[in-house]
Amino acid sequence: MKKNKQSFFERLTGSVSVREEDEFVPFMEEKKILEKEVLYPSNDEDWLEDEEDAQLTIDLLQDHEYIIIQSMLAGVKSDDLDVEISQEMITIRGKRKNPHGGQKHEDYYCQELYWGPFSRSVLLPQEVDTEKSEASLKDGLLVIKLPKIDKEKKQKIKIKNS
Repeated sequence: MKKNKQSFFERLTGSVSVREEDEFVPFMEEKKILEKEVLYPSNDEDWLEDEEDAQLTIDLLQDHEYIIIQSMLAGVKSDDLDVEISQEMITIRGKRKNPHGGQKHEDYYCQELYWGPFSRSVLLPQEVDTEKSEASLKDGLLVIKLPKIDKEKKQKIKIKNS
């Protein structure tokens, strides 16, 4: 049995070269398997209903006074949103309801819009005052303004004589 000597590069990096005798799935075979799994999932379960929440896209920015979060939420009513804030984190949850919810998947020629639950949790870059936070939803744009806590602010306290 002939032993193949590793090249300098293989010894240096610890990589292993693929040889003809190695077993592998040809690229086109692998592609067919992946396409079948992605495009035609098994009918044993309704894979769309078991789907996790979609991740909400956001902009996170700041000015001198506030940390500001913006997100486009077209088609979502404020009653379908839930925002939870702590000093270090914010979580936004909601659900986009399909106005044509009774349609079957086979009735669509193309379905690219996301309908269903979504959420996003974000660690804030600095502590915020949760009591003074405010949120607004106008024309599908959610804007949340979180006042920054000024850690440098000092306050003197008078000492009473007893």
